[in-house]
Amino acid sequence: MRGGSKWLVAASVVAGLGVGVLAVLTRMRRIRLAASATLNESLPVNSAWWRAHAKEKGELLYVALGDSAAQGIGASRPERGYVGILAERIAGRSGRTVRTVNLSVSGATVGQAVDYQLPRLAKRSPDIVTVSIGANDIATWDATAFERALTAVLDALPPHSIVADLPCFYLPRNERKVAEANDILRRLATERDLSVAPLHALTAAPGLLGALAMFAGDRFHPNDTGYRVWASAFAPLVDHRIDELLASRTAADPTGTTRSGDV
Repeated sequence: MRGGSKWLVAASVVAGLGVGVLAVLTRMRRIRLAASATLNESLPVNSAWWRAHAKEKGELLYVALGDSAAQGIGASRPERGYVGILAERIAGRSGRTVRTVNLSVSGATVGQAVDYQLPRLAKRSPDIVTVSIGANDIATWDATAFERALTAVLDALPPHSIVADLPCFYLPRNERKVAEANDILRRLATERDLSVAPLHALTAAPGLLGALAMFAGDRFHPNDTGYRVWASAFAPLVDHRIDELLASRTAADPTGTTRSGDV
């Protein structure tokens, strides 16, 4: 085979491979878009589920602030998101019934949490509070605006609140923004003596390839496996808060007859 022919065959092979790769990428994009559309349909479903469960009475009041992750978007059922997992953990460890009020809003930024979620938090006296907010700020990152809004959020929280840092975004460009956001978050939380759940470290640990098993079809929201990882970031701090809470109530009422809950 002459040199020119060899080059022609090689070029044809490369072109064929390129077309194959393009077809695979196009199919993957279509699958991701279809998954995103399906998850979008779950937004009102999850929101309605949490509103209904907020009406249930409980001896302990757990309030969650955040965005779509707190809503459990991507999980097979709303209660399999990290808020639902933690609510079950609180009930099991405390031996008390738990009323869960999920104030989170899908798509919320920190600034939007100030406008919508904080006024609703102010009407309640929760026993346990978890906060995970800020991931939606990365797309239009503004460090000054983020710090200003986050300051307002943290200043409004009860002193026993547990605040997660931002999860790992894996890609270097976004991770640089996340690192800056988490530096701000940890500094502000430390200044207020608030506990910080190490969400970034736990989501980063598996690496990008390992983390693929933790994502829903849209490759953005966690799936059931991912939400168990999210819950594990909060779990030790939630356990400590429960133990602290029960100890204080036992000291105040040794007979164990006192019951709590925000109706």
